[in-house]
Amino acid sequence: MRSALSQIASLATFALVAAALALPGAVRAQELRLAMSSEPNSMDPHYHNLFSNINVSEHVFESLVKLDADSRIIPGLAESWRLVDPTTWELKLRKGVKFHDGSDLTAEDVAFSLDRPAQVPNSPGPFTLYTKQIVGKEIVDPQTIRLKTAAPYPLMLNDLTTIYIVSKKNVQGVASEDFATGKGMVGTGPFKFVAFKRGDRVELARNDAYWGGKPAWEKVTMRFIAADPTRIAALLSGDVDAIENVPTADLPKIRNNPNVSFFQKVSHRVIYFTLDQGRDQTPFVADKAGKPLDRNPFKDVRVRQAVDKAINRQAISERVMEGLSLPTANLVPAPMFGNNPALKVTPYDADGAKKLLADAGYPDGFALTIHGPNNRYVNDDQILQAVAQMLTRVGIQTKVEAMPLATFFPRANKKEFTMALVGWGAQTGEASSPLRSILATIDAEKGMGTVNYGFYSNPKMDALLAEALRTTDDGRREKLLQETVAVAVQDVGLVPIHHQFTTWATRKGFAYVPRTDERTYAWQFRPQ
Repeated sequence: MRSALSQIASLATFALVAAALALPGAVRAQELRLAMSSEPNSMDPHYHNLFSNINVSEHVFESLVKLDADSRIIPGLAESWRLVDPTTWELKLRKGVKFHDGSDLTAEDVAFSLDRPAQVPNSPGPFTLYTKQIVGKEIVDPQTIRLKTAAPYPLMLNDLTTIYIVSKKNVQGVASEDFATGKGMVGTGPFKFVAFKRGDRVELARNDAYWGGKPAWEKVTMRFIAADPTRIAALLSGDVDAIENVPTADLPKIRNNPNVSFFQKVSHRVIYFTLDQGRDQTPFVADKAGKPLDRNPFKDVRVRQAVDKAINRQAISERVMEGLSLPTANLVPAPMFGNNPALKVTPYDADGAKKLLADAGYPDGFALTIHGPNNRYVNDDQILQAVAQMLTRVGIQTKVEAMPLATFFPRANKKEFTMALVGWGAQTGEASSPLRSILATIDAEKGMGTVNYGFYSNPKMDALLAEALRTTDDGRREKLLQETVAVAVQDVGLVPIHHQFTTWATRKGFAYVPRTDERTYAWQFRPQ
C-alpha cells in the first residue's frame, strides 16, 4: 500500500483517491456481493421448478419472453411474435445474440430447449407444465420458429417466460448433476458461470458481449446465508453489499440505519396451507390419545372450513410479519390478471370453527402435526407456530415440525404431509399458474397438478380452468380464471394466508429495482 501511494504524483490526486475510497461501494465498484436466503439444489435450468434454482439460472440463461419488475410480458430472446393462425405462434429471435462460448443462438437451440424439460429424469418439480401445450415445432429459418398447439392457447407467451434457452451443442447428453461442475452452463445471459460451491456460493463473471447492455459488475458472488441474523450481520459489517429477505425483526434497525438503503414490494407469491383431502387415511392426524384416526378428516369440507376460520390472518400480518404481508383469499394479488376482487379474506371465527368441527363429527377435535420449511419464506417457522396455536384453541391439538427447505421439499414432493405450509409464485404473471400447478387434478399426461400436495380434485374447477386456457378473449378469460379461483377457494382446496412483501437491503451507495416476482437479479443493482 505504501509503495503504491508513493507513486501518486500530486496531493490533489491523492485527495481524490482517498475520497473515492471513502464512498460506500466505490472500492468494489466492479464487484457485487449478494447474500441469498436460500441455495439452489441444481444448476440445471430445466431440472426443478424451484425459486432458488430459477433465481440463479436467469443470470446465465434467458427465456424467449420475460417479465418486467411488475410481472408484465416484455421481449426476451424473442424480439417479436405473432399468431399465424389460431393454433400457431411464430417467434422471431433477436439477431446477433451469442452464447457465452461465442456461438450463435438459433431456432434449433430453442426447439431443443423446449423439448428438454420432458427428457430430464427424476425432476421433483418439472417444467413440463409449461411445454405440454406445444404439440409441434417448425424451424422456418435460423431466426424464426413456429410453435403449434392442439387448440387455441392464449397463454403461450406467459408459459414461455419460464423456459430457459440452452445451447444444444453444449447441453446435449449432459446430466443434470453435471451442471454443477460447469458442464452445460453456457447461456446467453448477462453473466457467465464461474463456479458453484455447494453450501457456500455461486460465482459469476460479466458477459461483455451481452445483447442487453453491459451489467455494472465485472464479478458477482452470490453467497448462501439462510440464517437471518447472519445475513443481516454480513450486510452491516460490509462482508456483502446487498441482501434479500430482510428479517422482519430487524426492520427498524435497517430502516433507521443511515448507511443502509431499504427496498420492498408486494410479491405475487401466495403463502398457503395445503391439506391432504385425497387419501382415506392421512399420516399426521390422530385422536388426542395419539391413536391414528381411521378416516381423513380433511376429506370433509366442514373440517377444511373450520381450519380456514380458525386462522387469524390479520394477527399474523401484524404480529408475525410486522406488517409485511397482505392477508388474502386470492391466488394472485391485485391488479394481476385473474385476481378476484369479490373474494374476501375469511374472518377469524373461533366459535364458528368449533361448530363446524362438531357438525363434522369432531366435537372434541383431534390431534394434528403440521409441516413446513424454516428457511424458505418470510417468517415461515413463526407462521407455523402461530397457526398451530390458533388451531389448538379451536380443538385441533397441533404441533409443528419445521425443517430446512432441502429436507422439506423432497418430502413434500412425495406427498408425505397432511397439512403443510407452502408458497407459490405466479411466475407466468397471472392466476392460471397456481391453478394449474397447485390445485388442478393431478394429471401427468397433461402436466397438471405438478405440486398439488393435497390431492385436491374438483371437476367443476378443472372444467372452468380448461375453458379459460383455451379462451382467446382476454376479458372473458380473466372472468373464467376469477370464477375458477372462487370455486377452489370456497371449496377450501387450499387455505390462503397472505401475499408477503419481498424486501432487499443494500449498503449505502447501491440501488435496486424491487420486483413483484421476488427475484434478486445482480444486473438490477446499480452503484449510485
